[in-house]
Amino acid sequence: MRSTRGTFAVLMLTVVAALAALLPAPPAEAGTRQHGWTGTWATAQHASYDPGTSEVTVRIPVHVSAGGTSVRIRLTNAFSDQPVTIGHATVARRAGGSSVSSPRDLTFGGEGTVTIPAGGQAASDGVRIPVAARSDLVVSLYFPGRLTHVSQHWMGLQTVYWTPDGGGDHAGDTGGDAFTTTDSTFPFLTGVDVRGGRARGSVVALGDSITDGAASTSDANRRWPDYLAARLSACASPAGVLNAGISGNRITAGIDGNPSALQRLERDVLSQPGARTVILFEGVNDLSWGGATGDQVIDGMKEIARRAHARGLRVIGTTVVPYRGWGDYWTEAKEADRQKVNTFVRDSGGVFDGYADFDKAVRDPADPTRYAAAFDSGDHLHPNDTGMKAFADAVDLAVLGAARDCPSARVRLIPYRPSLHSGRSTEITATVTNSGTKVVTRVTTGLRLPDGWTAAVEGETGSDSLAPGGSSIVTWRVTPSADAAWGPYDIGVRTSYRQGGRTRRDTDSVTADLTPVPSAVQLPYRTFATAEAAQYAQNHGQFAIWAGGQDLAGWKDEKAAIHVPDAVPASGSVTARLVGQTGSGPSAKAGIAVANDLTAPENGGYAVLTMSRSYGVEFMTDSDGDGRLDTGGGPPARAKPRVGEGGGSSYHPAWLRLTREGTAYTAYASTDGTSWQRIGTATVPSADDGAGGGGLDAGMVASAVNLGHPDQTTTAVFDSFSTID
Repeated sequence: MRSTRGTFAVLMLTVVAALAALLPAPPAEAGTRQHGWTGTWATAQHASYDPGTSEVTVRIPVHVSAGGTSVRIRLTNAFSDQPVTIGHATVARRAGGSSVSSPRDLTFGGEGTVTIPAGGQAASDGVRIPVAARSDLVVSLYFPGRLTHVSQHWMGLQTVYWTPDGGGDHAGDTGGDAFTTTDSTFPFLTGVDVRGGRARGSVVALGDSITDGAASTSDANRRWPDYLAARLSACASPAGVLNAGISGNRITAGIDGNPSALQRLERDVLSQPGARTVILFEGVNDLSWGGATGDQVIDGMKEIARRAHARGLRVIGTTVVPYRGWGDYWTEAKEADRQKVNTFVRDSGGVFDGYADFDKAVRDPADPTRYAAAFDSGDHLHPNDTGMKAFADAVDLAVLGAARDCPSARVRLIPYRPSLHSGRSTEITATVTNSGTKVVTRVTTGLRLPDGWTAAVEGETGSDSLAPGGSSIVTWRVTPSADAAWGPYDIGVRTSYRQGGRTRRDTDSVTADLTPVPSAVQLPYRTFATAEAAQYAQNHGQFAIWAGGQDLAGWKDEKAAIHVPDAVPASGSVTARLVGQTGSGPSAKAGIAVANDLTAPENGGYAVLTMSRSYGVEFMTDSDGDGRLDTGGGPPARAKPRVGEGGGSSYHPAWLRLTREGTAYTAYASTDGTSWQRIGTATVPSADDGAGGGGLDAGMVASAVNLGHPDQTTTAVFDSFSTID
């Protein structure tokens, strides 16, 4: 979970300055119930950099957890040796993007400007503005003169908007036109507090990059503390949720710019306004790459719990998640330490006031040292959005002690990420569980489907009552519409029931993938393969290719193709959008190809532009007309062949384009189909000149490049293919 940021120069201060920033807040700002303020959003600042700008304004969207009628913000200049001046600050409800509605000026001790000394903090005066729970606020800060540094939390997973250098004061703008550049870090802002709402306290999530949200969807608020906030918002007396995660954080040790959980406990947890409970979710960095033993992690957990209890906070421990497959960090000895820590968390002898079994929530039952595939983002350490939700679901709201009268019954859909096929039914199951202490009655459950989809229920959709600890299951056979496009779809479920004389509700949703199945392709499209296990599908303007193949280069030109004969004239182009590719190894390739005859590339004119699963874009041509893509002449010695031009990181979806001017080909790639990057230009003398009305064949191709992954196939999906004269 160690991270680096290559887009700015990080300014690291001396240990003395860093420790000064971690000292307890002054009495006027510390304390869990200061002036009735409750934290509704927070982030843990941990570094600084020089932006090299002057006269700029930043606009920071934040997704609050608890609502209220008044708002204040908290700022920090902790990681700098120079003061910073805020010339104008506003807060507003978000209207969309970088636009806001009715911005309200903020003051600091009655003044419209504030200078925060090096290592210092500042809290604004409160301003009346209605704030709904789980809504977006926008904080705007104007910096007059030269901005020498930005104290920041770098993994924001949120688009933050800046004016260009010299842009001036736009903190009071309602529109967002002045904010022409973006970033994804949270500058200076460390907290947003509310009062006047139903919440009377907050829960602080103290963690590392998993809590920070790494691998969750950006700009979507799908970190596990966000999902927990959604659950708590349904309580009659809810609680705020504050995210104090820092990527790479550890319990047992820290570094400049990333102090340990013990070092930052006062700053990021104990001094949070309204804090009642801390959820401690750390330890995997200590055990995997940090060099700590299980006993050292346990000792650190005990110290955190002791200090939090001394300040009147409840402490909820969490088990350490599996990480086998994440780099080379896992060993049997480290796994034994992880199990030792988890045994302690599950039975801490009163050290913790409760625990959440995050390990159990996401581990693979067949191999508990690994994530289950449904929850794994792909790096075998950080969960995907579904895994983040599983963590939040594993928290017992009753043990938090920060909310009252929460819904007793919860409904959850399974599978977590179902795969469906057009015209075929798939089983979807909803389980309603009563986690409360009293019977709930009149339980009914209903499914929400995309338009045109159908569901046949198996059995009853409700029950008269559900005892504490009891559950009921409803199963449907879900069938997508026959003409539905491949891709992700939202399936939702809602349950209602009577609890304590009131009707309560709970909802859940999963993302279902409508995936292709082999089918015929329609003229003018044709198929051709030199790779084993080739299959194809077409769904209107979408195409799928399944292919094996050892390589897509000179020594083994093994591929499957969906192509159109004579599609590209002497001056023209072919463009396709590769949605994604799955299966096989990291070198699997998919993209576009042209040739005089794609069924016989030895006839010349052969060029290919592909995106690999892991190694970026690759542009290959047959420059000597021998029918083979230029290569070193034999099998690649590595699993990462480098042929032609390209490289870099892979991304999907990917737009790919080949243009032709006679015998000259130019390759382009794009993330959005609008802004194109030139990959390279090559001359292919054997390209047919199109005399007599002929042209080059053009098509979509895929190869598993499975030399190191025998018998595996790749699946490539395209949703756009076109040729232009």
